[in-house]
Amino acid sequence: MKAKELQELLDFIAKSGLNKVNIETEEFKISVQRDPTTKHVISAAAPMAAPAPAAAAAHAPVAAPAAAAPAAEASVSNRALKAPMIGTFYRSSGPDSPAFVQVGDMVEKGQVICIIEAMKLFNEIEAEESGRIVKAMVENATPVEYDQPLFLIE
Repeated sequence: MKAKELQELLDFIAKSGLNKVNIETEEFKISVQRDPTTKHVISAAAPMAAPAPAAAAAHAPVAAPAAAAPAAEASVSNRALKAPMIGTFYRSSGPDSPAFVQVGDMVEKGQVICIIEAMKLFNEIEAEESGRIVKAMVENATPVEYDQPLFLIE
């Protein structure tokens, strides 16, 4: 794994909000763990086999830039509730469950507004502030990027 690929992997992990990741391939084994007091703690084992002549391209997915909300939708009084991590956005806890919030609902700071699934972990996302949901910016069961607006709140 090249230094640039390793840096991209570390950036991906940092943005995802994950605290620990273990990756093992035929060519290498790497363990990355974030500690609240340090930025990154990395330990990598020696290659498990001779490197292949054409090593695989980056193993870390490259995130596409988040889609920006049109300026007309985000007025001064409306603020965006943003995704704290990358993953798959879900409006409810299950396919037969009602959505956590609907457009027009009042939410309180700390109230669960959605779930983001990242690496088979379902993370409840809480409102960072109180207000009324004006618009849902993301469709159910779609991928979201770090810092992507999920809902507009007034």
